Amino acid sequence: MTANDAPNDAAPGPAAKKPARDPWDLPDVSDLTIGVLGGTGDQGRGLAYRFSRAGHRVVIGSRSAERAREVAADDLLSGTGVEGDDNAGCARRSDVVIVAVPWDGHAATLTALREELAGKLVVDCVNPLGFDKKGAYPLRPEEGSAAEQAAALLPDSRVTAAFHHLSAVLLCDPEVAEIPIDVMVLGESRADCEIVQALASRIPGMRGIFAGRLRNAHQVEALVANLISVNRRYRAHAGVRLTDV
Repeated sequence: MTANDAPNDAAPGPAAKKPARDPWDLPDVSDLTIGVLGGTGDQGRGLAYRFSRAGHRVVIGSRSAERAREVAADDLLSGTGVEGDDNAGCARRSDVVIVAVPWDGHAATLTALREELAGKLVVDCVNPLGFDKKGAYPLRPEEGSAAEQAAALLPDSRVTAAFHHLSAVLLCDPEVAEIPIDVMVLGESRADCEIVQALASRIPGMRGIFAGRLRNAHQVEALVANLISVNRRYRAHAGVRLTDV
């Protein structure tokens, strides 16, 4: 056997797999401006307060710019740097827009803002719920969930779902320094979800955790009905913690 016939010990084998990316390696989102549609409600005010405390520029939106500015100057938000504007102005001025409007105004609000929200990262945290003498119960929108309705109404936006299970009481309490809760984040783009996960993790005590695509948003939204029952029974402000992650 000649040298040319000898086996080549240096022949390349199968390409080595790249090491799995650390799921907690999230992007730097500290410079993002956050808009909160429905920022005059308790949940919206609470989110605005927490993100402003985390160092973000925050704009709250309302149908009335005057009303939004009044809330931005109230006892909770005064001195935080939070600004108020009408919904269209809030959407235009923000990099990430959180939708925290009442369910009965969800479709109309987003339809009116389709142009202003084009190209934006939209985070829907609306929970479609009904109430009767037995308590809260989940509603099932025609699209499947509030988040899927948002995606259908905003075809030029990047829609995700998150922040469903947060207590407005805790968010709005300046004496509460940390809120130990996991925020389930859903969406079609992993990169967009990671931005929202990183934003959630900016609030002390919170973790943002990827929880699937938008088709799984209904059960996340619906869980709030169970949490309302827990809170009423135990006089609590219950949230969600996921184990082993």
